[in-house]
Amino acid sequence: MQLQLDNNKKELKSHGTYAFPVNVSYEQLSRYERKSFLWHWHKEIELTILLQGEMQYQVNDTIYHLQAGEGLFCNSNRLHTGSSCHDSDCIYISTTFHPRFLYGYEDSVIQNKYLNTITKHPGLHSLVFSPDIPWQKEVLDELSAIWMLSKQPSATYEMELQWRLTHIWMFLWNHLSHQTSSSGNSESKHTDRLKNILMYIQEHYAEKITLADIAATANICQSECCRFFKKHMNESLFDYLLSFRIEKSLPLLVDQQLSITEISNLCGFSSSSYYTKVFREHMGCTPTAYQAGHFV
Repeated sequence: MQLQLDNNKKELKSHGTYAFPVNVSYEQLSRYERKSFLWHWHKEIELTILLQGEMQYQVNDTIYHLQAGEGLFCNSNRLHTGSSCHDSDCIYISTTFHPRFLYGYEDSVIQNKYLNTITKHPGLHSLVFSPDIPWQKEVLDELSAIWMLSKQPSATYEMELQWRLTHIWMFLWNHLSHQTSSSGNSESKHTDRLKNILMYIQEHYAEKITLADIAATANICQSECCRFFKKHMNESLFDYLLSFRIEKSLPLLVDQQLSITEISNLCGFSSSSYYTKVFREHMGCTPTAYQAGHFV
């Protein structure tokens, strides 16, 4: 499986409902192709706690190596992705919620004083929770309690969940809201530029894409586009494009309704032989072998 995204790289997955905008979910990286989930973003705040294994988690251009017992705060509308470490599995609990769940109605004191000071802070994109830091351990304990509560909801489940998330937010506000960041505005600009590049690749990966096309959508020169992408994504633009095309081909292979040649064409490869070459480099086997492996 893989995350379902719209053309803006925004996740389509439902994070609760309008009346109750919260989702608590049990996740395993092994459920995703290549044990990783694609770059995406969403309005909801995401709180993660690792139960087992390790994960490389990246928010904007910051990379974290998370281990069991640790957690992470990913702010609203921030680009993020995750992948396994050493090809091992990772089990984690993801709690996502819309800021409105805590502040109630637009322009309330709660929204302006407590939520916006963090969600709209350009320099506060994420934070690791360590069990070795007392206040962060309390946050991790709350996340564990939320997971247990979601498995066996009480009669006051919704109110208790809101209370626990509010408690977590109080910790975040007390320790983060007064931070300043001189690089905040430039970081926001960089994030917007990255979103534009990623959106363009997602919309046009099946076509012939040139560096000039991508640079134009980011409004920078070609050399700067390559340098910028490499700096913030930790891989070259060309490598990311190939990896994304391979990712998009995997469900088509499993579906077995199209030939290898048809799949390679649909995913933007110039020929089936080149597709096979790149596929072997990324997956360690041929497309045909990968296809067969899902039906043994």
